[in-house]
Amino acid sequence: MTATLLALALLIAAVGPAAWRLRRSPAFITGRDGRLSTSTALALAWTVILVWLLVAVLAHALTTGDSTRYLNADPGPLSPLATVYLPLLGGPYTALIGAKAVVGIRLQHGTLAKPASASPHRPLRELIANDSGRTDLVDLQYVALNTVTMLYVVAAFLADAEAGLPDLPPQLWALTGAPAGAYLLNKLATRPNPVITAVSLTNDTLTVRGGGFTPDARLELNGTPVPTTAPTPDTLTTPLPHPTHPLTAVVTSHGLRSDPYTHTPPTHTPAPHTPTTPTPTEDERTPTEDERTPAGDERTPAEDELTPPGARPGR
Repeated sequence: MTATLLALALLIAAVGPAAWRLRRSPAFITGRDGRLSTSTALALAWTVILVWLLVAVLAHALTTGDSTRYLNADPGPLSPLATVYLPLLGGPYTALIGAKAVVGIRLQHGTLAKPASASPHRPLRELIANDSGRTDLVDLQYVALNTVTMLYVVAAFLADAEAGLPDLPPQLWALTGAPAGAYLLNKLATRPNPVITAVSLTNDTLTVRGGGFTPDARLELNGTPVPTTAPTPDTLTTPLPHPTHPLTAVVTSHGLRSDPYTHTPPTHTPAPHTPTTPTPTEDERTPTEDERTPAGDERTPAEDELTPPGARPGR
């Protein structure tokens, strides 16, 4: 009973902080596109379980008072390690290394694109979904069978922690090895759909960027095929005047269609009109004081000029 409680405490101490850390920063188990990696997550989970089993056995050995005799017993608490537990770990790690190699080669040759996820959150559903977000049957069986096997191993150990590693059937490795092989074969056999990562419009030329574009790739805008010029594995271009409505681009390559990508052209807002005061013409402007005086009346008449002829001034 003491060994079981000690093993449970060690399990909580190992899984709790690790789960909290991965939830806050899951970059350790994400792929090139920032999504959760199925192969990385399962390989990490098996590593944590195996390390927990070894630490729990060693911790119990230290509490027995004669750890050397306990560990060297025949059969000892670590006897099934090489025949059962290391093969359980080998399948997920084979799938992890193989998947990384396949993805790396395809990215290098431009036959695959891994667009970054727009969402900062990493739902667990990504473990059983493909790059398009759809549930993948092969990923689902890989995760489900490995999860059931992990729970079986943990329960068998906790049932008799004092005896050490439980002597599981040697065929148990098939529950992780076979799904791992199917997962890797699926990676090799699946032709990746073309992926659109960006659409831009410059100088009446529409540029579509992504991956998986073959020389005979076909581009559709709003459901209408358009001609492309000089296609490359990651770029398609087509002449297009400045559109005023959103464009939905779809690329078809070797019969596989990409997910639609909607591009909204920028709207050009006209500059606000500032009213200006027109300059009055010669006929419209207000005359000045000098201009109001008629010509010839600019001089004030003298007193002599106002006296009638024959009249004496001052009378």
